[in-house]
Amino acid sequence: QVQLVEAGGGLVQAGWSLRLSCAAPGTGFSIQFMRWYRQAPGKQRELLAVSTIGGSADYADSVKGRFTISRDEAQNTMYLQMNSLKFEDTAVYYCNALAFVSTTLRAYWGQGTQVTVSS
Repeated sequence: QVQLVEAGGGLVQAGWSLRLSCAAPGTGFSIQFMRWYRQAPGKQRELLAVSTIGGSADYADSVKGRFTISRDEAQNTMYLQMNSLKFEDTAVYYCNALAFVSTTLRAYWGQGTQVTVSS
């Protein structure tokens, strides 16, 4: 199994920055894709950013130019650098990994971390 451990959320003012991390400790699996999602109260979970093996990345329009996804493949850790935060970025942020355990490919989720941006 793959456990994802998130850290880095908190309360900040609009315009500030935060960096989230998502670590996958252990061995016995091969992560293919890692993604960040968020879910605000009363809204559907939103895909924010995707990181693939080799370092390519893609972003939702709502965060493009402000958020940067990065990945340390050796440490199985993913980061989300969030700059110029806005009130509407307030949400619970989740990391997601698509990984092979033996020959089985499945998705795994982190526990979520709250980001609150005050206006």
